[in-house]
Amino acid sequence: MPTYLVQFAQYHEEFRFPELQSLAKLERIHLEWTHEICRNIYHLWAEGNSYENVHAQVKDQPELWKGKYNDESFKFTVGAFNSTVSVTDQREVINSFSYLGFEGPISMKNPDVQFGVIEDYGSGPPVMGVEPKRQWIYMGRLVATGGRDVVQKYNLKKRKYLGTTSMDAELSLVMANQAQAAPGKLIYDPFVGTGSFLFTCAHFGAFTLGSDIDGRQIRGKGGKGVKSNIEQYNLQSRVLDSLVFDVCHHPWRIKGWLDAIVTDPPYGVRAGAKRLGRKEDSKKPLKLRSYDGVPMHIREDYYPPTKPYEMSEVLADLLNFAAEHLRVGGRLVYWLPTVVDEYSSADIPQHPSMTLISNSEQNFGQWARRLITMEKVRKWDPSQVVTAADTESSCIPKEQPAEEEQDTNRPGHYLFREKYFAFGRSEESRSEPETKK
Repeated sequence: MPTYLVQFAQYHEEFRFPELQSLAKLERIHLEWTHEICRNIYHLWAEGNSYENVHAQVKDQPELWKGKYNDESFKFTVGAFNSTVSVTDQREVINSFSYLGFEGPISMKNPDVQFGVIEDYGSGPPVMGVEPKRQWIYMGRLVATGGRDVVQKYNLKKRKYLGTTSMDAELSLVMANQAQAAPGKLIYDPFVGTGSFLFTCAHFGAFTLGSDIDGRQIRGKGGKGVKSNIEQYNLQSRVLDSLVFDVCHHPWRIKGWLDAIVTDPPYGVRAGAKRLGRKEDSKKPLKLRSYDGVPMHIREDYYPPTKPYEMSEVLADLLNFAAEHLRVGGRLVYWLPTVVDEYSSADIPQHPSMTLISNSEQNFGQWARRLITMEKVRKWDPSQVVTAADTESSCIPKEQPAEEEQDTNRPGHYLFREKYFAFGRSEESRSEPETKK
């Protein structure tokens, strides 16, 4: 069985292997091992700690190259992980493979076949004045390249319509792969915002659908909205629609109809999280209201009352919705914000119908967001419902301890919004000079 080397792009490193595993499962490929050094995928011909070992292995396998590529245009590259290779050394390495006997023209832009050598200098940080030590060498034939051009296609800087919550193109594509987006699948975003996930999932052939409580983000302004982006990317046949409703009061009546849910739930930092309803301390009595003789709720400019939607409630509703509306084998892919110093692996909300596939962190210093991928493993049972208390007490004992002790046991996402906005204030207070008494 041939061995393949996967070379990852050095961005969002923690997301790469879970993404590769998701794609391998989608394509029914069994992964036993991969070197995490995916810009490119090579059919690995040889590897070793010296070029002598590499050349010996290549020469021992003439069936891989002898007489196969003699007249085809070709390209040979030499690269390094965690270091660089000078042009002079690159040329020397390339010439050392002259025994392969390729007689076709060299083509640097569009070759028929491409070969590559990658020198691995380990993962340690470089030390000034110390020459890095090469640890391993890989050599092989390039069989596939990553979709870096796709990242540029969906780059936010080139997008016609943006909002404060528009997701980075590369991470949107990673999430689409985690959801195993593919032709014929139906993928839903219940907090669609400006629709970033609709586009990237549709790019891979899936049909996409979104909804949001705030239709203003969907409609946009100045003639630009989600529809403008759909037209920009020519995805009219795959992005089905974006609807306006509160996901807590959704219109869906069938069960197990979605292949994936991909979303960035609101956690109140860039956009406040809201749900329909009145605040519990509202002094206004509940009654039908009219304006100019027209009932308020049927006026075109009517905006229903909303109340804060706490992170614990968002997570509980999201998990329950996924358990009910995903097909068995369908995936839930979402972001979970957390305070770094308070996070524990036990914080990830659980549901009896769902199993955790991967948990990857994007760190921002004091806080981070974690990309959570879950898969539905059994049919929905209406008696198994997750509550908000479950999502905010993953590691809290049932007997409530004293208040100070209780706070230390709260998960890292508990009261995240309040803690996020307190970071700046705490930094300011620490930097203020002490006053003399």
